[in-house]
Amino acid sequence: MGANLSPEQVADRLGISRAALYKYEKGGVIKLETLERLSQLLGVSATSLLGSGAEYFANAVSFFERMRQLEAESDRVITYFESFSLLVTSPTYTKQLRQMLTEGLPPDLDDRESALAEIDQVIRILEERRVEFGRHHPSVLSLVGATQIRRLLRSGLIGTYRLSAAEQERRRQQARAQVESMIALMEHEPIGVQTGIVEESLPNQSFQILWQRDNTIVAVSPFRLGELPNIRLGVASITAAEEPAALYQAVANELWRRAHKGPRGADLLRKILAEDVPRLRSARK
Repeated sequence: MGANLSPEQVADRLGISRAALYKYEKGGVIKLETLERLSQLLGVSATSLLGSGAEYFANAVSFFERMRQLEAESDRVITYFESFSLLVTSPTYTKQLRQMLTEGLPPDLDDRESALAEIDQVIRILEERRVEFGRHHPSVLSLVGATQIRRLLRSGLIGTYRLSAAEQERRRQQARAQVESMIALMEHEPIGVQTGIVEESLPNQSFQILWQRDNTIVAVSPFRLGELPNIRLGVASITAAEEPAALYQAVANELWRRAHKGPRGADLLRKILAEDVPRLRSARK
């Protein structure tokens, strides 16, 4: 997906059948020669293809598809995305995200059609992730930074600053609606879903920890899905190595310990919303 190749194109370039490629995708035995040619074709290492080392992704489509696959096999997840995890947003958010990503494209971009197609692919994967979460329903702890929420409320759900004053105000109202949706979720937490609001700046890079039957996996991502989102530039990584897993677990545990949860977290978000009201009134005047 990241190389923008269909399975039929990959099979044809490797000189194998589509059925053989499907078998390899399912974990079947693959010849070393075929593995090396596949690695060259896709521009990734053989160890990354086998999932035996750190996997690196310079393409958001590849990264989010891989995350969707891993989440479907996980029993428990801790997630931190800026400004918030997709799992605590309203059902309308992916539509709003698509608008933000589209308007954030540079005006003089050469290959705009490819960029728009990439946005559509990412949105489709994120929507599939929502559906699979509802079906599989792992236990999820979502970390949210109070500072990031305040910043989001001031700027709104925007992909660019090249917006009219009226449109900027409309996007701020959209941001408020997402925070209000988060408040409702925290007051009536579904089974297996908890959100914690941390009153300090959180890391610049998003991270996710996934627990599977035999593995603990850490994903670190520069891709942003909140205010001024970015899926075009950056390198994400996924690893099951013990050392980074232990280090990120320690960070996540400490942040979760400090976080405001449940009704207490909902009250904090209400206070943050109230802080923003005077500024909104002034802007309308």
